Parts: sequence; structure tokens; C-alpha cells
Amino acid sequence: MNESLATAPRVGMVSLGCPKALVDSERILTQLRSDGYALSGDYAGADVVIVNTCGFLDSAKAESLEAIGEAIAENGRVIVTGCMGHEADAIRARFPAVLAVTGPQQYDQVVSAVHDAAPPVRSAYIDLVPDAGLKLTPRHYGYIKISEGCNHTCAFCIIPDLRGRLVSRPPAAIVREAAALVKNGAKELLVISQDTSAYGVDLKHTTSALGGVERRAHITDLARALGSLGAWVRLHYVYPYPHVDDLVPLMVQGLVLPYLDIPFQHAAPAVLKAMKRPANEAKVLERIAKWRGLVPDLAIRSTFIVGFPGETEDDFQYLLDWLQHAQIDRAGCFKYEAVDGARANALPGAVPEAIKEERWHRFMAVQAAISEARLAQKIGRTIDVLIDEVDDEGGASGRSKYDAPEIDGMVHLRDCGGVAPGDIIAATIEDADETDLFGVPA
Repeated sequence: MNESLATAPRVGMVSLGCPKALVDSERILTQLRSDGYALSGDYAGADVVIVNTCGFLDSAKAESLEAIGEAIAENGRVIVTGCMGHEADAIRARFPAVLAVTGPQQYDQVVSAVHDAAPPVRSAYIDLVPDAGLKLTPRHYGYIKISEGCNHTCAFCIIPDLRGRLVSRPPAAIVREAAALVKNGAKELLVISQDTSAYGVDLKHTTSALGGVERRAHITDLARALGSLGAWVRLHYVYPYPHVDDLVPLMVQGLVLPYLDIPFQHAAPAVLKAMKRPANEAKVLERIAKWRGLVPDLAIRSTFIVGFPGETEDDFQYLLDWLQHAQIDRAGCFKYEAVDGARANALPGAVPEAIKEERWHRFMAVQAAISEARLAQKIGRTIDVLIDEVDDEGGASGRSKYDAPEIDGMVHLRDCGGVAPGDIIAATIEDADETDLFGVPA
């Protein structure tokens, strides 16, 4: 007698916010897949939809609320999770039809809510989950979250209130996850957390064993271990602590990409002090020069805030001058937004919106010129490119060691027939603009 398999309930996912939230979404979906659920790529095919929200800025909250509303309108059976889950009462007041609301990192509660909304169908006949888990990124790269939370008390930020204090993962668990990704085809590992360089502080840098090898919970040791797996290793959200100097030799050895994502936020001492950020910007310039002395092609990306309470025109001009000296390769800039619960809300000297806007445009113009000049230095060079996309006309687009996915530029190539996403090829750079490079296979 033939026995038909029961139809698995289908789950849709809308994942908003930063790569750290993306990893949370991947963990949730991996658990649900192992519980027998299928995934839906649209609202119509889903038995329940999860919206993983961002709640860092008011603009992000507005996007999250819009996504919740769209999911309810298109599907009607919605579970809300993520950083905005801390505002459950406000979400329920606006959307009383939501089935459940959970906060960030509450994986078990999300899975339980899905079980209640659409009970799982178990089957012993289906291999549900790959070794590396389910990923929302292409197979050839993946994010590795090494810790949760943050111990900083930056005046503009509520992340410690949303996600708690620093909690690092054991190094053996991280290396095991990374090895599974590489085995499954990942050519690039993107290391993320709220404060990557603080990794292991809460563990007092204790060790854990993997395959008989003891590994210390310290960013330098972890980066070395990840680099030994044979994939590109890219470090994000690195605060400029002195021990970051120890990561640069790993770049010289080829274990870590010549790339640092450091959220400087500002440069003027008075503004940094008000932000409750490290304020020794002169030493930072010295250290950047030292890093580039060892790794001349080091790419540094950063984020900055303009219009912070009390920021004067002199402070802002100081920032522009600092940019010229630092030669940051790529930078994002945000106009300061007051966030509910942030300590900066009580500071005097609010900057008018028109001035924030004007300073933002000036900042972006200066940074665009710096970025364009630094990219132009690569014209004529041959560099490795990790292919992300190909077309039907022999063209391909990818990223160099100096480009992170989604946030940096790309390398656009012609005459690339036969390459596929995930290939790493050598390319000669023929041209550049302020964001992208253009070339041909070498």
C-alpha cells in the first residue's frame, strides 16, 4: 500500500535590519526546517509569516511597522520578533491581529509561537536540514555571529537595552559552524557581532576544545583559527582597541582580509565625549597610518553621525578634516535621530534638521571624492574577485577583498563567459568611479 506524505506547513520570513538580525532569522528557519516546516517565498503560500524587526532608529521602526502591516494585509497570520519586540504593547495596539510578539534572540519563543499557529508535521523520510543550516545568503558566503549584546554605553544607542550585555559564544562552536559553511561551499566568512574586538571578554578569554585543539576566546586567536579554514575572513564592527593592532599581522599572512569595519561615529573630541565614545582621535590617525604601513592596501569602512546634540560647525569641519587625513575607503553617514530610551535625548544643543541635512550632504561629497580617489589607485592592478552574479551576455559582477556584500561597491567584469557565482577569479581593473570598479578577467 502506498503511503502519501503529509503536507508540511509553510513558513514565510521577512527579515529586516542588520546582518546580526539576518543570522537570527537563519537560526529560526533552521530550527523550523528541522521541525518539519517548509519555507514559502511569498505571502500567499505561507501558513504563517514571521517578521523579524529592527528597532534601533525611528526610521527603522517605521519600516518594521510597515512590514508588519503588509504581512497582515497579505497573509493575516503574523508573528513578530526582533529588536522591536520590546515594544509589544505598541505593536499589539496598532496590529491587534498579530499572533505573537517576541524580542531579539528569543528563538525558542518564536519557534513555539509557530508551532501554536501551524502545528508541525513530522516525517522520518525527509532530510530536512543541511549541515550548515539554512541560509538567507548565497551559498558562497555566510555570516558568523560570534557574540550577542554589548558592554558599551554610547549615548545615542539602545542596543544594550535591546540585546543585553556582551555574551560571547565558545570559540569551538564558532569554528565548528564556520567549518560547516566552508564544507557547504562558502568562500567567504563574514564575522559579525555588536563589538567584534571585545569577543571573549565576558568569558575571561577561556578556552574550549574542538578536535582535541584548545582555542582561546579572543578575537586574535579566533581570527587565526577561521583563517586556517581556507575561506576569505572579513571582520565587521571592530572597535579600535589597542589589541586590534594584533589583527593586522594576520592580514599580512593572508589569514584575514585586508579590511576593517570600524564604527568611528565622529572625530571631534567634544562630540565623541558627548557620545561617550573613545576620544583620542589623534592616536587613531597614528594607528591607521601604522596599519597601512604594514598593509598598504588595507580598506577601512566606517559609519559616522552628523547633527549630534551640541555638534558645532567647528566640530563638523574637524570631522571633514579628519576624514581627509584618515582616508577612509568607504563611509556611511547618518543624520542623528533621537531614539526612545537613548541617553543622548537629554543633551542640550539640538541641531536643526536643516543643518543636519546640509552637513550630511557636505560629508557625503567629501567622502565620495575620497572613495573615488582611492578606488582609482586600483586601475591597472590585477586583483581577486569573488563572483556574485552572472548574466547571459558574458558579464559578471562580484566583490574584491576590499568589498563586503550589500554595503560596499562591486567589481563589474566583461568577457567573463563560463564563470559562476562563488568562483574566485583574477581580474585586471580598467576603470573606477566613486563606488565600483570595472575590469576584465586577467
